[in-house]
Amino acid sequence: MHIKNGASAPMGSACLEKPELAFRTALEDVFGPLDWLPDPDSTIHRFTVPGDKPGSLNGWYVMYVDGIASGAFGSWKQGGTHTWSSRAPVDYHEANKLREQAQHAKQQRLAEQRQRHRATTEYAQRLWRDARRADPSHPYLVDKRVRSHALRQHRDALLVPLSHNGELVNLQRIYPDGIKKFLYGGLITGCCSPLGIVMADAPLYVCEGWATGATLREATGAAVACAMNAGNLLHVGRLLATRYPSSPLIVAGDDDRETEANGKGNPGREAARQVAAKLGCGMILPEWPSNAPITLTDFNDLHRWLEHV
Repeated sequence: MHIKNGASAPMGSACLEKPELAFRTALEDVFGPLDWLPDPDSTIHRFTVPGDKPGSLNGWYVMYVDGIASGAFGSWKQGGTHTWSSRAPVDYHEANKLREQAQHAKQQRLAEQRQRHRATTEYAQRLWRDARRADPSHPYLVDKRVRSHALRQHRDALLVPLSHNGELVNLQRIYPDGIKKFLYGGLITGCCSPLGIVMADAPLYVCEGWATGATLREATGAAVACAMNAGNLLHVGRLLATRYPSSPLIVAGDDDRETEANGKGNPGREAARQVAAKLGCGMILPEWPSNAPITLTDFNDLHRWLEHV
């Protein structure tokens, strides 16, 4: 039996169980079966989450046995932090000790995260520096019917640069079959891939994917920031609104009509609306002709479909 988040344990159960076993049970409740015991040495450890790519080490944990056995754990990939303690504190001193341990775990996690981000930034900059200019005939560019712009290429993968405060910190690799992968451990939140130069009083678009951004850039001539996913639109939008207050910001949203038709909502359109409302900026969505297939979702889809009509 295990206790999470400071719940009390019945006498004679978890109080007598080896803390490492109880903590592992808490981990297994979130991640699934594990074939190892946590190390209660008060330092952060990384592990492969069941179901993740072997060797990915997306999981992390830290465990304490000084006083009440406690710990914290989570996944870099999934986000969020879980806490655990073998029992509830009985007085102020024990409660204060648990708070200190939780704060220590947070500091270790943030330090580990900063270290991973730094390492990925260095690798991304080295990979970008050594890469060649993207081949305009790359299958992905041909399929999306957009120019290569400033993309580079490493072997058969296009390299999409992600910047944070003007610094290249990550890369999205796009392979000929369209599979996309960010560099492991890299910063994504608040990052964007810029297209064009922001001009005062000229529109500035923020969108999700790079192909959508390239389509908008070629159609309007305006600068575009590709946030890479719907969840990052607000982070990027806030940064742009602060940095370029004289440039009218416009959210160019995806329109997940097929998802909506299946009763699962329209996450692309809803994200765009929420961001535009919070930032007080403009918003546009693709204007679908009546005969446009419902499977089309973004400005690039519309661009390619119109070429064949």
